[in-house]
Amino acid sequence: MSVTQQQVLDSLARIKSPRGVALTNANVLSAISASGGKVFFSINVDAAEARAWESIRAEAEAVVRAIPGVTTAMVALTAERKPGSAPPPPTPSRGAPGVQPVHAHKPPQGGQSPMSRQSEIPGVAAVIAVASGKGGVGKSTTALNLALGLRDLGLKVGLLDADIYGPSVPRLTGLRDKPELNDERKMIPLRRFGLAIMSIGFLVEEETAMIWRGPMVMSAVTQMLRDVEWGRLDVLVVDMPPGTGDAQLTLAQNVPLKGAVIVSTPQDLSLIDARRGLAMFKKVNVPVLGIVENMSYFQCPQCGTRSDIFGHGGARHEAEKLGVPFLGEIPLHMAIRATSDAGNPVVDSEPDGAHAAIYRAIAGHVRDQLKGVIAAA
Repeated sequence: MSVTQQQVLDSLARIKSPRGVALTNANVLSAISASGGKVFFSINVDAAEARAWESIRAEAEAVVRAIPGVTTAMVALTAERKPGSAPPPPTPSRGAPGVQPVHAHKPPQGGQSPMSRQSEIPGVAAVIAVASGKGGVGKSTTALNLALGLRDLGLKVGLLDADIYGPSVPRLTGLRDKPELNDERKMIPLRRFGLAIMSIGFLVEEETAMIWRGPMVMSAVTQMLRDVEWGRLDVLVVDMPPGTGDAQLTLAQNVPLKGAVIVSTPQDLSLIDARRGLAMFKKVNVPVLGIVENMSYFQCPQCGTRSDIFGHGGARHEAEKLGVPFLGEIPLHMAIRATSDAGNPVVDSEPDGAHAAIYRAIAGHVRDQLKGVIAAA
């Protein structure tokens, strides 16, 4: 059953704004995306009124989910300051969800820390982030093959693609299905390679431009964490967007991360950005499990000659300088690229190969640092 924008608007018209006006007449709704049972839109309000609108956002999401044919509904609350207005005061952690304003990110002065919002995901022993300071370093490929390496070590593993601007996991896994909902209206992860997998890319078309503002990013990341029935997992690997923005802070404030893996290439520009990512995780008290040097060298598939295209050893030296573990070197090789593009990652498609062994070795270093957490689960 196809859901139309008009059906969504008809349902939203029954909701009253805090001022008593029908939501559809309050001039706060973004364009509504309704396709294949998936509905997305935002409610855009002034930052000073954000707390009053949170219950409206939740009600809107509930009525849209109740429309026959709707399988997924995501409603974000976007709060902006009007020009010339003063920034809103810091809100306590039980207020509107999302990352607090910049001026609130200071050492607590007798009040609650932003990290006081953290709560475990039921059934998940450890959540780890795979991050990079910049894009184009092979972070998603590394995250997927790391998850498969942990699987090969006997762990129950999930993979969350939180790179909502450019989700790569659907292409890397070859998955095109849409997640179904259980009786509690939670999304059921797709399964492949023995992994529980969820991505924003399962909910939108591959060509869709993800032009989302900060609060929409926070809402999406929170839903992907909390509105998914992950089951019992030893490790949930989260493929983060590149950089040090809203998604990273939302994740750190939502769940007690057990660690972060930083992916970099050997060249100086990538290492500068990786250093920023590492500093951010340390600032929010997330342990850095180590640095991976991806595209460490090029190995010719015909003659086996090795070329250090981006330099070599930069990530190892950076890890030594910063006092964090160096997890390993992954070469720039045709096999890794080809299997990734085909949706058959190298750890699964060539399990006895040299590249799979590298990823499993990295996974072993990560597992060893999580042993206490996993054993206690």
